[in-house]
Amino acid sequence: MSDDHSFETLAIHAGNTADPLTGAVVPPIYQVSTYKQDGVGGLRGGYEYSRSANPTRTALEENLAALEGGSVGLAFASGLAAEDCLLRTLLSPGDHVVIPNDAYGGTFRLFAKVVSRWGVTFSVADSSDPAAVRAALTPKTKVIWVETPSNPLLGISDIQALAGVARAAGVRLVVDNTFASPYLQQPLALGADVVVHSTTKYMGGHSDVVGGALIVNDTALGEELAYHQNAMGAVAGPFDAWLVLRGIKTLAVRMDRHSENATRVADMLTRHPRVTQVLYPGLPEHPGHETAAKQMKAFGGMVSFRVEGGEEAAVEVCNRAKLFTLGESLGGVESLIEHPGRMTHASVVGSALEVPGDLVRLSVGIESGDDLLADLKQMLG
Repeated sequence: MSDDHSFETLAIHAGNTADPLTGAVVPPIYQVSTYKQDGVGGLRGGYEYSRSANPTRTALEENLAALEGGSVGLAFASGLAAEDCLLRTLLSPGDHVVIPNDAYGGTFRLFAKVVSRWGVTFSVADSSDPAAVRAALTPKTKVIWVETPSNPLLGISDIQALAGVARAAGVRLVVDNTFASPYLQQPLALGADVVVHSTTKYMGGHSDVVGGALIVNDTALGEELAYHQNAMGAVAGPFDAWLVLRGIKTLAVRMDRHSENATRVADMLTRHPRVTQVLYPGLPEHPGHETAAKQMKAFGGMVSFRVEGGEEAAVEVCNRAKLFTLGESLGGVESLIEHPGRMTHASVVGSALEVPGDLVRLSVGIESGDDLLADLKQMLG
């Protein structure tokens, strides 16, 4: 596919070559472990073993690279598998990483409980403040890690400004683009070195697959990552790759609807007497609104809010949901509600990343906006 094609066209066609045998317009699921060789070392299309490469996964990886404007895309068994591969590729014992003060709980757990055991240290900084990130750098820093919008506080970081901080220090800038998706935000074009996705979320979009991805523009780094992907083995299986590839075809239209519904939800919540704060970058009063408007096409489908009455009141709001489903994860066509402090972010309790007990997080789906508003109103009473 040409780079001149629009995002919507690339989402449908990039990596999706018609099957040469049958003409099938959807890439087959190559549910296979090994491949016949035409003589020793005579590989057909470079395929020998599906941990190393699989045609269905190749189609997804080519699609991911096209959508993020990168040269190399890699698909993994989960978002955390992608993060683990990235960290073990970029870091050695003694290295240091700066992570955001509102990072996803699973990412924090990976740093605090896993990566730290082999000698990598990390510092926490407010990634919405480039000066704070710069101040957290040490001579041993190798990576600045950013989520924007962040999970679950919907913080916004200026990717271009942080890319400048990273370049000046000679370190890599990694951006978790899961909440925005490549339809709404293009971190590589803004100067990031690596884009991370949990493809479980908006990329798959139907709550039926777990996956992760890394996308880079640096071909040499891409080759290093691909080596580690094969050596470590946490690759996306062919059916999982096929499901994500299928979901991506409707990513643009879904993200438009997610953003439209989330804007309506955030607006309603700002006027509700039981809501003390609404966290949504589309609101003019959000501290990162101007930055988000500059680097995002729209503001996404995630909304968090704080409830009058504290933690128990927030839990009760979650328990009263009818149309919203009480559950973890996000980015599916159906709307979800959760209590981060007791669910997705329980792993950060007691740390600098602990989230408020009165916080509720919504993944706003693509149902009727009127129906979603009605359910929220009855939840809040």
